[in-house]
Amino acid sequence: GPEGLQRVIQRRAPIYDKGQDGHYNLISALHKSIRGSDPDAALYYLARMFDAGEDPLYLGRRLVRMAVEDIGLADPQALVVANAAKDAYDYLGSPEGELAFAQATVYLATAPKSNAVYTAFKAATAAAKEFGSLLPPKHILNAPTKLMKQEDYGAGYRYDHDEPDAFSG
Repeated sequence: GPEGLQRVIQRRAPIYDKGQDGHYNLISALHKSIRGSDPDAALYYLARMFDAGEDPLYLGRRLVRMAVEDIGLADPQALVVANAAKDAYDYLGSPEGELAFAQATVYLATAPKSNAVYTAFKAATAAAKEFGSLLPPKHILNAPTKLMKQEDYGAGYRYDHDEPDAFSG
């Protein structure tokens, strides 16, 4: 009857405005749930986004981004898991591929977190822009020509692997 139809209509119309606030609110909630190590909340927001028809490629990209931005070298396997989930989804499609994203989501949420590479690269990028095209120090440059050798390219370079503890610094 009409009540059953009303339930179906309400069920099939999740509040989600792709490309608008609803979309960005849910991806933010998913990202922050993973960053905050809350797998239950992360799965809930992932499921809501799938239910609303979010582009799986977008979700896959975001999971990869979270792996490198929020987990990084605290668990390098996180990037492998996120990429594997994206590949599994590409191979399986929906709905089976959604489980690969769910697995990656739980992995990322429960992984140790570090944004050290993210912040270090951000600082290096800022330094590169600020200081421009500084030449590398001559002692770490190759000297393939006689002129370069005369100009002291490579002079004083110590090959790390030949040093005690394989470190010349």
